Amino acid sequence: MEPKVLYRAAREEVPTDPFELPLDKAEVLKPGSDVTIISYSTPLYWCQSAIEAAEKDFGVSVELIDMRSIYPWDRQTILDSVRKTGRAIVVHESMVNYGVGSEVAATIQEQCFLRLEAPVQRVAGLTTHMGLAFEKFIVPDVVRKLRVEPSDNPASLTYYPGIYDAIRKAIEY
Repeated sequence: MEPKVLYRAAREEVPTDPFELPLDKAEVLKPGSDVTIISYSTPLYWCQSAIEAAEKDFGVSVELIDMRSIYPWDRQTILDSVRKTGRAIVVHESMVNYGVGSEVAATIQEQCFLRLEAPVQRVAGLTTHMGLAFEKFIVPDVVRKLRVEPSDNPASLTYYPGIYDAIRKAIEY
């Protein structure tokens, strides 16, 4: 499955000469020293916007890593980055539970526990399947502030942060 929104998301330069793209090797799109954001696909565009705003507002340096592939995935590049920054945010557009982000977050927690300065955060879609018309309400974005009331109890409201808020929370922890 692939996100249809990518079909018209951006226009980027592609080399005219033959080239290889190592899918089993993550790419550090932007080096940083305070927070590591791990993502892939469409959310990378949202991450770049959130990073630009957060670096300006909070004076932090955020490292952005493109996983390129969800299996196999480059654990070493990600773990090295998190050990360097001490903070990790995993961003993906699938459901927050049972997804790629859960596996990446669990691996970071297991392998970098003593180096973490803050809990690993996940910014992802809501735990529901979606039709294309409702995608913009369910997938994460730069500043999403969504409260969901799963029961009749008002105390059970759940807050789903956007990427910008996750960066703020990671550095303020």
